Amino acid sequence: MDAYATSKINKVRVSKRAVYDRETVHATLDDGLVAHVGFEDKDWPMVIPMIYARLGETLYLHGAKAARFAKALGKGVPVCITVTHLDGLVLARSAFHSSVNYRSVVVHGMAHTVTDKKEKILALTEVTDRIAPGRWDEAREMNDKELKSTGVIAVPIEHAAAKVRTGGPIDDDEDYELPIWGGVVPVRQVFDAPEDDGRLVEGVKVPESINRALRRSAG
Repeated sequence: MDAYATSKINKVRVSKRAVYDRETVHATLDDGLVAHVGFEDKDWPMVIPMIYARLGETLYLHGAKAARFAKALGKGVPVCITVTHLDGLVLARSAFHSSVNYRSVVVHGMAHTVTDKKEKILALTEVTDRIAPGRWDEAREMNDKELKSTGVIAVPIEHAAAKVRTGGPIDDDEDYELPIWGGVVPVRQVFDAPEDDGRLVEGVKVPESINRALRRSAG
């Protein structure tokens, strides 16, 4: 199976939770909407939650070109990007054995500014469609002023590792005799019915991109 090479950067301490194959890493990234982007700026650690998109072995981030992240990452600096899905609360009979079920990915790579216009538009299309699939084609096209003021950062996936926990609690044998509830409370993210902004042109209906997003969240 095609997998990311392990090194001191991405090796997971608890090996039974570690997954390095690209299929799992990519699927976990593609299922997410928000990534936490860590980098150093002026000798201080910074972590910023951001919407992202993956194209092959590259993650794309976007925001105002004048923003802190764009200025810092555009110079070509190492970054750490994390994505986490909370899938369940694992409640054991003891606090010590209680946990959560989750899927997570940690990516390391060298960030750089995207300067090629075609790549920039492709990245922005993917980021927009991550929110609601097909939204880019439904929305007004970005004008030159908007495009110039938007910074796009590319982060090649140089090192990556996923961590996964599934299943119920694992209690000490003697604790199963205790009158304490044990089990899992499933957790999932669900989108509610869309609410318009009150300024729709007459006759405008909920677009297909939002319907796709609703179907995706419903599973």
